[in-house]
Amino acid sequence: MSNPSPANPTPTRADLAETAPQPLADILIVDDVLNNVQLLSTLLVQAGYGVRKAINGQMALTAARSLPPDLILLDINMPGMNGYQVCEQLKQQPITAAVPIIFLSALDDSLDKVRAFEAGGGDYVTKPFSRDEVLVRIQHQLTIRALQQQLQAKNQALESTLTQLKDAQVQLVQKEKMLGLGQLIAGIAHEVNNPISFIYGNLTPARRYFQDVIDLLKLYRKKQTAPDPDIEAAIAAMDLDFILTDWEKLMQSMQHGAERIKSILFALQIFSHLGESDIKEIDLNKNLDSVVSLLNHRLCAQEERPAIAVVRQYGEIPLTVCHGKMINQALFSLLTNAIEAIEALGLADWTTQPLRITLRTDAPAPDQVRITIADTGVGMSPEVQRRIYEPFFTTKSVGDGAGLGLSTSYQVIVDQHKGQLTCHSQPGIGTEMMITLPVVDSLP
Repeated sequence: MSNPSPANPTPTRADLAETAPQPLADILIVDDVLNNVQLLSTLLVQAGYGVRKAINGQMALTAARSLPPDLILLDINMPGMNGYQVCEQLKQQPITAAVPIIFLSALDDSLDKVRAFEAGGGDYVTKPFSRDEVLVRIQHQLTIRALQQQLQAKNQALESTLTQLKDAQVQLVQKEKMLGLGQLIAGIAHEVNNPISFIYGNLTPARRYFQDVIDLLKLYRKKQTAPDPDIEAAIAAMDLDFILTDWEKLMQSMQHGAERIKSILFALQIFSHLGESDIKEIDLNKNLDSVVSLLNHRLCAQEERPAIAVVRQYGEIPLTVCHGKMINQALFSLLTNAIEAIEALGLADWTTQPLRITLRTDAPAPDQVRITIADTGVGMSPEVQRRIYEPFFTTKSVGDGAGLGLSTSYQVIVDQHKGQLTCHSQPGIGTEMMITLPVVDSLP
């Protein structure tokens, strides 16, 4: 049978550590005079503070950098490295810059105090020490430091809240844009689809009917050996022979225009995914083509600017589960930025370098698809690249449009689809935006 455990077991070192009172603060004492160090150490320990000691400047720097204290008592007159030099080095290091420093000196000259404060000190105590004065000054500096930390924490909380508010505002603006865009597209599609379908559907019978009339007219002219002079005059006035040869070109032009309108309507339907669920499998190659079709008017040659060529390098990629409307809006924004980057080159560069947007798609991994949009535009400086995803950041002046506006695209791709959006750009060379999306549904 085992022995019963004692009623009051001997406490272990870990038990004692857990129950021991925690020091009020960790204070580093720096003084080359051991008596001063011992006096201050005894005083502070009795007051409940934790104490560390250093007898020269280099030891103080090493101790403070390895484990920053809550406060430093720093003697000014030390051999090798004086207190001013130690303080200046501590204030230059981010890890120790905020640690309050109280200088210790036997000198009571005002110039010494001024130099101490200029070096970064928070307070000044003259020797011989007064117990109550030292404790009050230490508590005062610790209180100031605690208030600074509280203020810093509140500032960080405010910055976080402000960032969240900006993100929420961007999302609200984006949702409002998408709602308005969807309603606009639905209205255009509804109003245009029926009449263009009527025109497109009647072009073939119209062409056949007119061909029958032409055949009849040719037969009549062949059989009528002595046409009436009035008829001959009318034929000459209307230039009938030209009409008979030009009508086919006219019909082909109308056919082409009707097909172009139908293709734009189809692109609008793909872009907005009308009548479809928000989340579904989509073919990103087709979606890219639909966005390019909608921007075709900006890609065409302008007054002085040549046309912008679009080079498609599509790979075989799997269908991707995503918010089709949101992804299309992000693609639209990125392609618009690419066009504007090329337009920003100016006339001199338009005539000396290729104006090109390259669209590439591939599957870097079995569960990923990647879209790359590369332009030969003005490019971006490193400073601009660091800010392009900030809400409401723009490189344009007031009244010249929304500018880059990539924060919305970033939110759609990264935050909502768990993808990646990376930017590689060189001023004067161009910009490459790379989108990586998961194939499977990873939406929140």
